[in-house]
Amino acid sequence: MTVRIAAPSIEHHRAAIGIGESSPRVSWIIESAPEGWTQAAYEISVERPSGAESVAVDSPEQVLVDWPTAPLHSRERAGVRVRVAGADGVWSEWSPFTAAEAGLLEPEDWTARPVGAAWPEDRESDDRRPSLVRTDFQVGEGLVSARLYATAHGLYEAELNGTRVGDDALSPGWTVYPQRLRYYTYDVTDLLVPGPNAIGAWLGDGWYRGRLGWRGGFRNLFGDDLSFLGQLELTYADGRRETVATDAAWKAAPSPILRTGIYDGEDYDARLELDGWSSPGFDDASWDAVAVRERDPRTLVAPTAPPVRCTEDVRPIEVLTSPSGARILDFGQNLVGRVRFQVTGPAGATVRVRTAEVLQDGEVYTRPLREARSTDHYTLAGRPDGEDWEPRFTFHGFRYAEIDGWPGDVDAAADAGDLVARVYHTDLERTGWFETSDPLVNRLHENVVWGMRGNFVDIPTDCPQRDERVGWTGDIQVFAPTASFLYDASGMLSGWLRDVAAEQLPDGTIPWYVPVIPAHSMWTPIRPGAAWGDVATLTPWTLYERFGDAGVLEAQFDSARRWVDLIDSLAGPDRLWNTGFQLGDWLDPAAPPQDPSDARTDRYLVATAYFAKSTRTVARIAAVLGRTDDEAHYLALADEIDAAFAAEYVLPNGRMTSDAQTAYALAIAFDLIPDAARRDAAGERLAELVREAENRIATGFVGTPLVSDALTQTGHLDKAYDLLLEQGCPSWLYQVVMGATTVWERWDSLLPDGNVNPGTMTSFNHYALGAVADWLHRVVGGLAPAAPGYREVRFAPQPGGGLTSAAARHRTPYGDAAISWRIEDDRLVVDVRVPVGATGTLQLPGLPAETLAHGAHHRETAVMLAVG
Repeated sequence: MTVRIAAPSIEHHRAAIGIGESSPRVSWIIESAPEGWTQAAYEISVERPSGAESVAVDSPEQVLVDWPTAPLHSRERAGVRVRVAGADGVWSEWSPFTAAEAGLLEPEDWTARPVGAAWPEDRESDDRRPSLVRTDFQVGEGLVSARLYATAHGLYEAELNGTRVGDDALSPGWTVYPQRLRYYTYDVTDLLVPGPNAIGAWLGDGWYRGRLGWRGGFRNLFGDDLSFLGQLELTYADGRRETVATDAAWKAAPSPILRTGIYDGEDYDARLELDGWSSPGFDDASWDAVAVRERDPRTLVAPTAPPVRCTEDVRPIEVLTSPSGARILDFGQNLVGRVRFQVTGPAGATVRVRTAEVLQDGEVYTRPLREARSTDHYTLAGRPDGEDWEPRFTFHGFRYAEIDGWPGDVDAAADAGDLVARVYHTDLERTGWFETSDPLVNRLHENVVWGMRGNFVDIPTDCPQRDERVGWTGDIQVFAPTASFLYDASGMLSGWLRDVAAEQLPDGTIPWYVPVIPAHSMWTPIRPGAAWGDVATLTPWTLYERFGDAGVLEAQFDSARRWVDLIDSLAGPDRLWNTGFQLGDWLDPAAPPQDPSDARTDRYLVATAYFAKSTRTVARIAAVLGRTDDEAHYLALADEIDAAFAAEYVLPNGRMTSDAQTAYALAIAFDLIPDAARRDAAGERLAELVREAENRIATGFVGTPLVSDALTQTGHLDKAYDLLLEQGCPSWLYQVVMGATTVWERWDSLLPDGNVNPGTMTSFNHYALGAVADWLHRVVGGLAPAAPGYREVRFAPQPGGGLTSAAARHRTPYGDAAISWRIEDDRLVVDVRVPVGATGTLQLPGLPAETLAHGAHHRETAVMLAVG
C-alpha cells in the first residue's frame, strides 16, 4: 500500500477564498499508508505567480501546521500541496493542490462606501420597503480574473449581468457589527463579458435594522440605513486592476419586496419587478441617486466559516385540511428555512404562507411564536408560463405551512413538487454519525442533528421560530461537545467566540447572548451568570480538545481569564459564588412554566461548581500556552474553590445539600468531591434518585449534559441507560414517542394530553437538552478523543440497556475514526478503524486497554454488561 494524501485544508475553511489569515495554517489527511508506517517529515509547496517555494520539516505533525513561507498579501492566490515521508525517508507523491486566496487584509484596500436609498422612512416601522441598488460599468479585453468583495448594512444578494452572485443566504450574517462586519469574496470572472456590464444588489433589513427581541423588540439597533458595500476588482492579463466600487454614482429604486423581517417573514409583489434591472442597458433614468454612508474599513473582517446556504429540499408528506378548512402542508420534519413554490395564476392574486412547528386541535398553532408573524405573502404578476418564488431575507422554524389564496389545486401542486421546504443553515461539513439497534434512540439522535442544523444559522441560536433567535451563551456551552462531533463547527464557533470577547464588559462579564441586543427586563443590564458566562472558558477548551487548535486558546485566553477573575472578585475570600442573579439549572422539569430558573438544585451550588470548573480550565489553557505563572495561579485558586465547594455543599455522608440529580451530576462530573468514599456515596444517591423518579429525567440545561456521565463514572451505567430509554414524561424518548423530529426546549413542550405547554417560552427546536448525544457518542458508541484533535482516539464502548449493536464514526482532523459493536451469541464483536497519524486505545469491558496503530482492527470477547 502506498502513502496517499488528500488535498490539504487551509485553517478551518471549506473553501479558502477571500480568507483573512495572511499566514494560514495547513492541515492534511493521509488517506492510506502501509501498516506500521508513521509520518516523520513533511514538505509543503506553495506556488505563487512569482514562483514556487517548498519547505521540508522533520515532524510528525499534520494538523494546523505553520504556514511555511512569506505571508500572503491582499488578493494573493497560492496553490498549496503537501508530501510526507516515513522513518525510512521515502517521500510520498504530492497531494493535489488546494488554492488559498487572501481577501482584503488592510483597511487601505477598501475604496467602496455603503450606498442605499435616500428616501425618508419611518424608523419605527416594520413596513419599510427595501431598495435595489445598481450601476453600469465597462470591462476591457484581456480580463483574467474578477472578484467581488461584498457586505451590507442589512442583508444583501448581489447580481451581475442578470445572474445571482454566489449561493449564500442571509449574508453577511450577524456579528457585533460596530466592531466586526463580515464580508464575503466571490469569484465572478465567468459572469463578466467584454464591453457593457451591470451590477446590482437586493437589500433586506435583517439583523442590522430589523426588529429584534421579544416583548415588542427593538429596531435599528445597529443603524437605520439599508446599504450595500461592494468592491468589484477586475484584473487583466497585463497586470492592470480596475475597481468598480459602491459610490455616489450608483442608483437606487424601490424593490418588489414590500417588507421583510427575520421574525415576520417577507411580502413580495411580483407586479413591481423591474425586468433586467441588474443587466447592462437597463434604463435607470427614473432611479434615485443613492445616499453614501460611512463604514470604518478597519471593522471589515473575512469569514472563518462557510456561509448560510440551502442544503436540502423537503417535499410535504401530506396535505391536510384543518377543521376550519385551511389547507396545511405537513413536511414531516421540523426544520428551518423557507417555502419555495411554483405557481400560475392571475395578476394580483396573493398567496399567503403561514408557518408553525405544531398543530393543536388540527390547526396551525402559532402561540409559541409569540410576536413573530412568520408569514410570507406573494402577489402574482400573472405570467402565463408560471412564477417561481422564495423569500430572500427571512427564515422560519416550522414543520407545517398553511397555504391560503393558492390559485389552483394545492394537493396537485404538492404532488408535483411545486411546493417544497428549503432547509437553510450554516453550511458546515458533516463529520459525525451514530446509530444503534434501537430505532427510538436513533430517532433521538436524528432529532439532535436536525436541532443543530436549525439553530446554527450563522450564529448558535436558542430557537429558530419565535421572536428571539439569539446566541445564548449557556446553550452552546453545554452543546459544543455534541456540535463538534456532528459537524466541523471549529471555524464558526471560533469566529463567534471573537464576538463573545468583543461584547465582554470591561469588568469581565460575559453577556447572556451574543451579539447583544437590549431587553425590556431581566437581561438588561447585563449581569454575570454561571454556565452562560463559562462559554468563555469551556467552549475554547472544547474546540481545542476536539480540533487540536491551540490557536483558539491563544485568541480567547484573555477573555477566559477575565471571566474567572471577575468571579473570583465576586466570590471573595471564601471562594463561594453565592450572591447575585443566577439562572441555575434552567428549565428543570419541576420548575413552573413561567419560572424556569426555579430548580431543585441550589443556584449558588451551580455557580460555585462552574467557578471551580472554569478556573481549572483556565489553568489547563495556560499550561498549553506555556504560561507557567498563570497556570500555577489558577491551579491554586481552583484547589481553594474545590475545597470551599466540598465544605459548603457536600455532606459528610456524600449527600449534597441539594438532594437533586443536577447537584450530584455537577459534583461528580466536575470532580468536586474530595474523597473516593463520598464520591461513591454520591453516585449511589444519584442512582437512587433516578430509581425514585422511575427513570424520569430531573435535570435542566446544566445537569442534562452531565447526569449520564456522572452515573457512568460512579458505576451506575445501568441507570444511565434507564434514563436514556425511559419513555415517560419527562425523558428524552418521551419527546420521540410524542412525535418530535427535533429536540424541544422543555422536556414537556408538548404535554401528555397533546396540548402545547402553557409557558410563553415553548420552542420545539432547541438543542440544549440534546447535549446527551455527546454521551451517546463516547459511551454507547465508544468513540472519544484521548488527546487534542483525536491525535489519540479512545474506543471504549459500554453496552447496556438491551441494545444489541451501536456504531459511531467521526471525521477527525486525521481522517475517519470509527467503531461498531454488536452482540452475537453472547460474544461482543467489535470493529475499529484508526486514521493514519493517530493512535487508538481500545478498552473493552473486563479487558485491559490495548494500543492500536492506524488501520482496521477486529476483536471478539465474552459479553460483560452492566446490571442494576
